[in-house]
Amino acid sequence: MVNSQLQRGNRIKILLHAIAWSIVIIIPLYINMVFGGSAHRLYTFYLHTLASGIIFYVGYLWLVPRFFLKEKYLWYGLILLGLILGTHLLGNFIEDYVLYNPVEEKQFFDAMKKVTGKDENFRPSMKIFGLVNHISTALLLSGFAIGLGVMEKLKQNEKKQKEMEKEKLHSELAFLKNQVSPHFFFNTLNNIYSLIGIDGPTAQDSVLKLSKMMRYLLYESEQGETRMSHEISFMLNYVDLMKLRLSQRVDLQVSFPEEFADFSIPPLLFIPFVENAFKHGVGQREASFIRLEMQLDGQEIVFTASNSICNSRPEVDPNHSGIGLENVRKRLNLLFPGRHDLKIEATDTVYTVVLKVMKDSPYA
Repeated sequence: MVNSQLQRGNRIKILLHAIAWSIVIIIPLYINMVFGGSAHRLYTFYLHTLASGIIFYVGYLWLVPRFFLKEKYLWYGLILLGLILGTHLLGNFIEDYVLYNPVEEKQFFDAMKKVTGKDENFRPSMKIFGLVNHISTALLLSGFAIGLGVMEKLKQNEKKQKEMEKEKLHSELAFLKNQVSPHFFFNTLNNIYSLIGIDGPTAQDSVLKLSKMMRYLLYESEQGETRMSHEISFMLNYVDLMKLRLSQRVDLQVSFPEEFADFSIPPLLFIPFVENAFKHGVGQREASFIRLEMQLDGQEIVFTASNSICNSRPEVDPNHSGIGLENVRKRLNLLFPGRHDLKIEATDTVYTVVLKVMKDSPYA
């Protein structure tokens, strides 16, 4: 896809240059044909235009990227100066010896004599004027080439930065997938094993949910984005399997939307908060609670995870708590810059996470 976009961009660039040159060539020719004019002057115009084109394209395609952008300014200036003088001398040679027209030359001097009243050769002063005009045009075109080169360099740097961020996101996602605790799978398998002889249907249902979770982790989340319905199903399967380990002292409340217009979202965006709630919110001896809620309000996703802080658990640091919190912060900053709000509050007894994400992001 990246190569096709690059080829499409190059084709558009070539097309725009071709259109510009067609206009430069056709309009003077059309004016000369309609209003009449000298073929010599038309050829002279094309000669100077060709010289300007050489200066621009040599600078744009070679001098700027090869020397200027690599901060080899002395070489850039020397080669550019040689190019300007070389095209000027070559143009004068062609104009004086190839396009020379003695009839028009005599008409020019006669006209100048009538205007000034002096019988003298104006060619040297015209040569100086031509040189100044050529240098001015060349410097203007060179500045334009530098501007285009710098813009393209910045665009390439921005593209590389986005590619690096994309690679970083893939690394963060792989790390996050590994952080969905392996102990969870081992403990769940042990619980299912215990259920086989007691409650066969529940054990079968648990195996199915576990396989769906593993399929989601191994395949769907590899795409870099998933459907919101799949993300919710993953979290619900996780919660159902965690219930196998919960005692009756844990008050678990889950409220996720059941009917909504589905949309795309980065995978595993909420599961770290769910896992942290189970990890830190379940006490060994005292009563505890876990509350998970998601609201899809217009263009906004509001996810809330709240759990008790039990005395039998270590104290929770709101800035460095649970798995993948810093990982999630980085992903949110990369995926939803300026389009998310993550708030974490901790009291002596309750730990609460509220994440708001705007759906009208590139992933909506």
